[in-house]
Amino acid sequence: MILLARHGQTAENAAGRILGRRDPPLSAAGRAQAAALAASVAGEGLLRVWTSPLLRARETAEIVGSHAGLEPVALDSLIESRRGTWEGMTYAELAQASPGLLAAFEAGDRSFGFPGGETLEDQIARTRAAFELLSAGPLPALAVAHAGTIRAALAIHGRPVPPERELAHGRVLRFDVTG
Repeated sequence: MILLARHGQTAENAAGRILGRRDPPLSAAGRAQAAALAASVAGEGLLRVWTSPLLRARETAEIVGSHAGLEPVALDSLIESRRGTWEGMTYAELAQASPGLLAAFEAGDRSFGFPGGETLEDQIARTRAAFELLSAGPLPALAVAHAGTIRAALAIHGRPVPPERELAHGRVLRFDVTG
C-alpha cells in the first residue's frame, strides 16, 4: 500500500496562490496539519516516508517521520509541476486573465500545459516513475507530495481527478499497488 498525502498549508496556499516550484515554508496551520497527518497514519505500520524535495513537503514529511521513527527520503519525481508564468498568481487573477486555460487545468485535461511550464502529461510520467520506485521498496509507505502529484496519481490509477483546490492539505489517499 502506498499512502499519498498533500503537504501542509503555506501562507501562499492560504492566499490562493499557484506555487509550482516556489518553495515557501509551512505556515502554523500547515505544521498543525502535518501533526494531524502524523496522527492519522500512526497505526499504518509505515516502513518508509518519501517526500518531494520542496520545503513544504519536506517539513511535512519530517513531522510525520519524527512521529513514526523514520527518516524521510527525498525523491525528485514527487516534485510539483513547473507552472511557468502562473507561479505566484492567484486563482482569482487566473480566472480573470485566462479563464479557458484555468478551466482546462481544473478539469485535468491531459493536453493542458502551463504557459512557460510543463504539461499535465509531463507530471503524469514523472508520477508514474515515482510509483514504480515506491512500489518496489518497503511497503506500506507514505509519500508526501503536492496536489499536482496527487492528481497525476489519481489519473494513472483511473480514479476521478478533482480540481486541485479540492485536495485538502494533509489528507491521505490510498493506492493498492499489489494487484
